Amino acid sequence: MAYDPARTDLRLIVATWPADAPRGAVTRFCRENRVSREWFYATRKRLLEDPLPQALMPRSSRPSSSPGKTSALIESLAIEARARLKSAGWDYGPISVAFELARLGIAPPSRSTLARIFTRNGLVTPQPKKRPKSSYIRFRYAAPNECWQIDAMDWTLANGTVIAVFQLNDDHSRLQIASLAARSENAEDAVRVVTTGIARHGVPQRLLSDNGTALNPSRRGWTGELTALMLSLGVQPITSSVGHPQTQGKNERGHATLKQWLRAQSRALDLVELQGQLDKFDQHYNEHRPHQSLGMMTPLACYTATPKSPTPALPTSPHPAAPQHFVRTATADGTFRVARIRIMTSKAHAGHTFNILLSPHTILIFDHQGTLFATHPRPIDGSYIPNGKPRGFLATQKPSDPTET
Repeated sequence: MAYDPARTDLRLIVATWPADAPRGAVTRFCRENRVSREWFYATRKRLLEDPLPQALMPRSSRPSSSPGKTSALIESLAIEARARLKSAGWDYGPISVAFELARLGIAPPSRSTLARIFTRNGLVTPQPKKRPKSSYIRFRYAAPNECWQIDAMDWTLANGTVIAVFQLNDDHSRLQIASLAARSENAEDAVRVVTTGIARHGVPQRLLSDNGTALNPSRRGWTGELTALMLSLGVQPITSSVGHPQTQGKNERGHATLKQWLRAQSRALDLVELQGQLDKFDQHYNEHRPHQSLGMMTPLACYTATPKSPTPALPTSPHPAAPQHFVRTATADGTFRVARIRIMTSKAHAGHTFNILLSPHTILIFDHQGTLFATHPRPIDGSYIPNGKPRGFLATQKPSDPTET
């Protein structure tokens, strides 16, 4: 117990209290020093039992026994479980350790008790500035397949080659729908991982991604392969706001867990070996690793606990599904027409030949050497796309009467 000089001085006064003190002196002393008469007489009694100066020091209030104290055996098992989870590359906080102990048939201490055990044994690095989890606002869709999230992260093979790992997960259950080791973050492999996920779990209602060219370049002015595929299946492709990666928070958290696990494994030599590691990770993550945000359910248990969102209806498009190829020569004023859409280049390109790829959602214009000249979202038929507008400009309907203003 901490040393209190003021209380020690009071004890010294009590120790030298005269036997012939007048009546009422004890009451006045206690009132003036804000102590109770019980404390006064208990101190006098102790002075008769303990010699000075020990009697002047406060006695410890620690109980003689602690029947609720965690046993040394449970404390040792908790520390071993934490070390085992850490070496395997999985989360090793108090919640994960408690679940691991319960899985082994051991009644675990509370989360706070485990945290104190790890801190007392020097296993925890204090992070006082770390943002508390209670400050985050968590959101998830109500049913499986209502929204999937896709993102890619960089990973380095044993030979130093940097490759990409695509992760596709379900927003409702955090189930790893599919993972793919790819040579880079490219549209072909993005389509591949999504089609793999669809073959396993059906078609989602929405697909959330960032604005990367391999995933959804709509904000850049054209329709990517993955976006075109989703639109053809009736899936709504949605993207995060520019510069706001928190929208893909579930993907980012999944990346962190995967990287931690991969670092605990031997570095893969090639994409085939890495894909094997990813498949092993997904199987354990989905079926055996409980998730705190899911009430300690596994993602697979959460995914199967609620009926899936219904498959979206296929769209009805007035445009053909396959891209069409046209060759056009610009007129004297630098314009040409494709599918009732008038496109302006400039007078400097009068007489130049252009190759046009017309897809259901995009117009790609190439010059005669095959260099991409311009990209436009496909407007409605009868529209006019003027020159000098940035990519992504959606032309307005051309007036039926040229004299109208």
